[in-house]
Amino acid sequence: MPKPKTATGEKNLISKRLIELREKNHMSQRMLAHQLQLRGYDMDKNVITRIETNKRFVTDVEIKAFSEVFEISYEYLIDGKEE
Repeated sequence: MPKPKTATGEKNLISKRLIELREKNHMSQRMLAHQLQLRGYDMDKNVITRIETNKRFVTDVEIKAFSEVFEISYEYLIDGKEE
């Protein structure tokens, strides 16, 4: 069974917003991975790179993790909409 993609063929909806959030918070991919690991999420720099370059699907757990690190809502991460 094929995996779902966006209308434009992307594998996730958060790649651009994740890059923006990371840069806004002056974080490298490695630093973000470290922050995630401190919170108990097993993600390394390579996972973040693949998400940001749209080569990887994102799980609900990963969306939750990014939301916690950046202190944002899931809606903002996915749709760019503020609460």
